[in-house]
Amino acid sequence: MLKTMGMERIPNREEALELLKRYNEQESLIRHGLAVEAVMHHFAAQCGEDIGKWSIIGLCHDLDYKKYPEQHCTMTRRILEEEQWPEPYIRAIESHGWGLCTDVEPLEYLEKVLFATDELTGLITACVYVRPSKSILDLTTKSVMKKWHTRAFAAGANRDVIAKGAEMLGLSIEALVEETIVAMQKRAEEIGLKGEM
Repeated sequence: MLKTMGMERIPNREEALELLKRYNEQESLIRHGLAVEAVMHHFAAQCGEDIGKWSIIGLCHDLDYKKYPEQHCTMTRRILEEEQWPEPYIRAIESHGWGLCTDVEPLEYLEKVLFATDELTGLITACVYVRPSKSILDLTTKSVMKKWHTRAFAAGANRDVIAKGAEMLGLSIEALVEETIVAMQKRAEEIGLKGEM
């Protein structure tokens, strides 16, 4: 059930996942949502924030990407307003497109984590796919950093956004990569990255 908060309603994970699947049938996009959810859960737990809120925002951050790629983030706002999601949830999701498809700057810590790790989960996933084990469980930060410097590898993963996000968080790129790997390892099977381990 959605918990009511004024005119807004706080979604639970089950409803958020159903909404994600309603707009995204592609397995890779659903797994990406699950990966970002895992990362947001990890960072929220580390700093004593609302794990449910952070996780749901991570899960649904690319809600409109498949059906409305040219209106990415803009359509998510419309969809979530219709669903009566709280404004802070909507704003956080919008902010991950800052400088790319929105002018909503990440200001809250939650928003900065989402901005920094969205593209990074894609890079890490690509790194896993080229490993002999096809598993994130034996992936190292050093291995990811080698690929970081090869711009042709996973070229769609915007290194500039990741670097800017790390700077916002006051972390080195290596530290951000390490924390993101750890977070994704916790949900390796669910995100399809357990491989042969």
